[in-house]
Amino acid sequence: MRTSNHLIGVLNFLTFLLSIPILGGGIWLSSRANNTDCLKFLQWPLIIIGISIMVVSLAGFAGACYRNTFLMWVYLFVMFFIIAALLGFIIFAYVVTDKGSGRPFLNRAYSDYYLQDYSGWLKDRVASDSYWQKISSCIRDSKVCGKMGKSSSGVPESADTFYRRKLSPIESGCCKPPTECGYTYINETFWTSTGGVVYSTDCNTWNTDQGQLCYSCNSCKAGVLANIRKSWRKVSVINIVILIILVIAYVIGCAAFRNNRRIDNDEPSGEARMTKSQPSRLHL
Repeated sequence: MRTSNHLIGVLNFLTFLLSIPILGGGIWLSSRANNTDCLKFLQWPLIIIGISIMVVSLAGFAGACYRNTFLMWVYLFVMFFIIAALLGFIIFAYVVTDKGSGRPFLNRAYSDYYLQDYSGWLKDRVASDSYWQKISSCIRDSKVCGKMGKSSSGVPESADTFYRRKLSPIESGCCKPPTECGYTYINETFWTSTGGVVYSTDCNTWNTDQGQLCYSCNSCKAGVLANIRKSWRKVSVINIVILIILVIAYVIGCAAFRNNRRIDNDEPSGEARMTKSQPSRLHL
């Protein structure tokens, strides 16, 4: 039916438009990799998938509108692998970001982050010494901690005001000591020890030197993981919507491909290719 050709054309044009958010999501992750998350390899699969969907959607659109069997064959062949790749990326993103979240504390609007709350491949990669040197250097260069400072008439905000602030995972994990350490607040990135009981190695790792702070703390690594988890979950929602539309377009594309082949072979619609002949009677 020609209706399938028109429908696949519309769906492919819509898919082309919706591939823009996929590509935009990859670019957004890339910008966060340079400025916030500091994990620079995760965005490339999404960018490649977005560009591939754009190109293949145009081929499918042209093949459906002009009833070009070759373009429709290319569309169906390549789209199958794109759907598989996108599905694999979605599953991978949810698996590696499955565990981990911040721990709330009494009288604190922000949460604290602990590396032991995370597990799997992404945690091992981020926490590895060689890779963490690059990530911590990126966080330091982004000056995210230096941007936390707030003051009124030149006076830093009070401890109570700071405790009511909503901090990002990296601000909470990398720019201040863990709450359980019991350090005394001076300003956003300057805390002093009260000489109490130390509960974790991060309490000893914390340093008021603005070039060190808690960049070597496990809480900082956990903050990076929490930021990545939040970013990936946002992008995955868009990817799932695109995946559903791609599957619908692919199924209708198969019908359009069969329709094009029938037209190329001059086969009338709705008529069987072979008819059963009547047996001849023998006359004695």
